[in-house]
Amino acid sequence: MNIIIAPDSFKECLSAKEVAINISEGIRNVMPGATLRQMPISDGGEGILDVLLDGVGGKRIAVEVRDPLSRRINSHYGILGDNRTAIIEMAKASGLELLKEEEKNPLTTSTYGTGQLIKDALDKGCKKIIIGIGGSATNDGGAGMIRALGDKFLDKNGKDIPEGGGALNELDHIDLSGFDQRIENIEVVVACDVSNPLTGPKGASMVYGSQKGGSMEELQVLDKNLEYYASVIKKELKIDIANMPGAGAAGGTGAALMAFMDGKLENGINLILKTLGMEQFMKKADLVITGEGKIDEQTLHGKTISGIAKMAREHNVPVIVITGKVEGNIDGLYDLGVTSIYSIANRPMELKEAVRDAPFLIRQGVGNIMRTIDRFRTN
Repeated sequence: MNIIIAPDSFKECLSAKEVAINISEGIRNVMPGATLRQMPISDGGEGILDVLLDGVGGKRIAVEVRDPLSRRINSHYGILGDNRTAIIEMAKASGLELLKEEEKNPLTTSTYGTGQLIKDALDKGCKKIIIGIGGSATNDGGAGMIRALGDKFLDKNGKDIPEGGGALNELDHIDLSGFDQRIENIEVVVACDVSNPLTGPKGASMVYGSQKGGSMEELQVLDKNLEYYASVIKKELKIDIANMPGAGAAGGTGAALMAFMDGKLENGINLILKTLGMEQFMKKADLVITGEGKIDEQTLHGKTISGIAKMAREHNVPVIVITGKVEGNIDGLYDLGVTSIYSIANRPMELKEAVRDAPFLIRQGVGNIMRTIDRFRTN
């Protein structure tokens, strides 16, 4: 039996690679002769760097950058085996994972460090940049990132405005004279699974700002600031980014990537599957096992499982999903190509207990599933 093992991470519990390893052990305990291909997956946000470097091959590049609060940290990005494609995970420089709960503040957090990663990739001769923009701690419209690449965001007195989304209302004009000209000769692909506009009720601030530490009053300020920021960009770059789908991704970083770097937004999971060459393996598979920490209605909209299910359906390959928690109406996943969904919890348990025992629960749950499949195969 030829089985593809392609899970996403179980967030705050196990990485995608760790989940894949435990799924494999669960299968081996029952079907030691099965042919297994581990292909850990990300939907384009956190984890994209590890997934693509492990899946395609390449090297990690260490860089000192500024974190969201402008502190110096050691970060890294990847360059694939072609030596021309950089993989940048925004969360490694500008992510929530870098801040303590009490440090979250979308008024002051900056994407400057992400720009530093991009600049280093240019210095290394990269001609294509794939950037995953999930998990950001920022709401600065990507202004910090663009500053790191040479632009100046100036107030009416010609002085640099402070970092962070809270200062965008001070912006008078953008000095483009120092912008890194190498940007014009590279391809920028943005892995993004949201289509939010920059501002408004469904915009960057109002939808995602609270998880970055913003109060309702602060989110309203940030939303107005981004609206003003978009008007300045429209005036100076002749680009209207305000309502572009995906402009609101990562606190408006999507807008900056499109406006200043001609970035092309692609559905994260589709980009990952294409880069990994998943379809060539799917054609030979008898079964796909995937999963993530929680399955809910959002899983239907461009997430890992929906992308894998759609591809598997095209090749008539059954898809089994394992998860830690099922929430809401998920029947639409079956229409996309999912065959069955299993929770690994084997009894009522507290979250901390489920996190602690997740490796065992995955192995046990997958083993039980494979025993059922094996019984039907041998009858």
